[in-house]
Amino acid sequence: MAGTLTTKWIRGGLAIALLSLLAACAGGARPGVGRLPVVTDPAPIVSGTMRPYQVRGRWYRPEEQPHYDETGTASWYGEQFNGRPTATGERFDMHALTAAHKTLPLPGLVEVTNLGNGRRIVVRVNDRGPFVDGRIIDLSRGSAEALGLLSAGVGQVRVRYLGRAPRTGGGTTLQYAEARPDPAPAPTPTRSAAQPPDAASGGEAWWIEAGAFSDRRAARRVADRLGDRARVDVTSAGDGALFRVLVGPWPDPNAAEQARQAVIARGYADALLISAR
Repeated sequence: MAGTLTTKWIRGGLAIALLSLLAACAGGARPGVGRLPVVTDPAPIVSGTMRPYQVRGRWYRPEEQPHYDETGTASWYGEQFNGRPTATGERFDMHALTAAHKTLPLPGLVEVTNLGNGRRIVVRVNDRGPFVDGRIIDLSRGSAEALGLLSAGVGQVRVRYLGRAPRTGGGTTLQYAEARPDPAPAPTPTRSAAQPPDAASGGEAWWIEAGAFSDRRAARRVADRLGDRARVDVTSAGDGALFRVLVGPWPDPNAAEQARQAVIARGYADALLISAR
């Protein structure tokens, strides 16, 4: 009996010591490193968001994509949409960890990794977008800040679908502590009104399309409001002509995205970023 009690005491002591060691390890964990959320109360998929839809002549077909894992460019949106309803009917909170995607189920969770600095977060996808060529996800201001993309405007990311979102929330920071600081904004080149817009060193140029109009005078008025970087470009559209207001160019997408945010702040919420060689 005494031997049994001694054995139990030793086992109990080892267990306590092991628990203490685990607690010490947990206490010494790196700050800012979290875990993937476990969803025990999944929100129902908003059925209306799973229907095919068309934006600017292009069709998008949402579907279940359990193995979605893509790398591409992310952008962000903020104050101009703050408080407005998202595709799921939720209110957009620019400070929350949320995002927009063109075809994933809504609401859902995705893991986003900034390939430039290693920062990694989980965001709640509750909206549709971005409808710009080459972009795979549109982040809230809060998400962009957590990833270190706020100043740059755009950046290369990896997006991995995690599944259904909980009924509320779901966003979390996974890896932040060892991330490099947010890069300084890229300088925006300037030119006088007499200088023609040209591409950077003959390479790729980036423009903002502030709007497209069927009336030349309306397009001209918008261009005049946006300053000497704005011009009116004429393209054919069916039986008539389409007058697009273009602002730029900029030599890289980061500088152009900052300019796009400024154009949006001037009241042109549908401003697009486009590239031309």
